[in-house]
Amino acid sequence: MSVPMRYRALALCLLAPLTALAQIYQYTDANGNTVYTNQPPGGSHAREVQLPPLNSVPPATPGNTPAAPVSKPEPAKAAAAYSTLQLTDLPTDEALRANNGTFTVGVALQPRLAPGHLLQLVLDGTPYGTPGNVPRLQLVNIDRGDHSLAVRVLQGEQVVQQSAAVNFTVQRVHR
Repeated sequence: MSVPMRYRALALCLLAPLTALAQIYQYTDANGNTVYTNQPPGGSHAREVQLPPLNSVPPATPGNTPAAPVSKPEPAKAAAAYSTLQLTDLPTDEALRANNGTFTVGVALQPRLAPGHLLQLVLDGTPYGTPGNVPRLQLVNIDRGDHSLAVRVLQGEQVVQQSAAVNFTVQRVHR
């Protein structure tokens, strides 16, 4: 079985870092395969493989280190990142019936949520729940009565954009 040329090249690349420590030998085995090794084989004729010297970079000293360019933070974009950002599935004309105070809301978003952006609800002006990347968000054990709800897009801890608040009423069974 012969070794394809790409495997020979791969073997040389993998063995190249070892050349600083050992010599590389090449020979043909009894089956006609080309073999690379750091040990000269006994009983067969091997030739030393001469590899070009390795590249090296001298260590930097405090006096000759170029200053890294200072990058300025980009100012916040004036235009909205999303043309559509709004809550869905909340009744506006009647009360939301949630006997245990648990319900889900949807988020209409155009374009799709960008990589690195997360959605978080804002209930009565306070961030609610853990940010996530799913446009379906759940609220749990919300008190009965009037509330406002918005959704914001976060990048890290920075608010990228926030929807308009929606006012709604939760109707629960009173115990």
